[in-house]
Amino acid sequence: MIKSYIDASTKGNPGPSGGGIVLLGDDLYEQESFALTQLTNHQAEFVVFSRLLDELYKRQLHTQIVLVYTDSKILAQTIQKNYTKNPDFKKYLLEIQEKLTKFPSLLIEWIPEAKNKGADHLARQGLQKALKLENRRK
Repeated sequence: MIKSYIDASTKGNPGPSGGGIVLLGDDLYEQESFALTQLTNHQAEFVVFSRLLDELYKRQLHTQIVLVYTDSKILAQTIQKNYTKNPDFKKYLLEIQEKLTKFPSLLIEWIPEAKNKGADHLARQGLQKALKLENRRK
């Protein structure tokens, strides 16, 4: 079984964004922070989840039971219901739906921010990376 905690951080709405992923499993403990482009916070949450799916598939962990924890209610509810009214999120949902066909046992669950501090810290690090990249472009 793989457990993953994910989060996104954005400065401005939209604005530079960062993501964080914590992966836990048998003999597995990894953390990743990364810069994202100009996104709203909700968009960034979808992008981080999509990136997690790519990472799990690349490592051939997609056949295991995967539990994903997020403090984004919108992300968790959209994935659980497999539906969104928001036209902004539809393209992300379609991309994620395609990827999820390769995951026989993946569950996503909302958790309070207080229980997602590791991923939150990594997302903030990712945001700092995004801000540095943006400053170099100016």
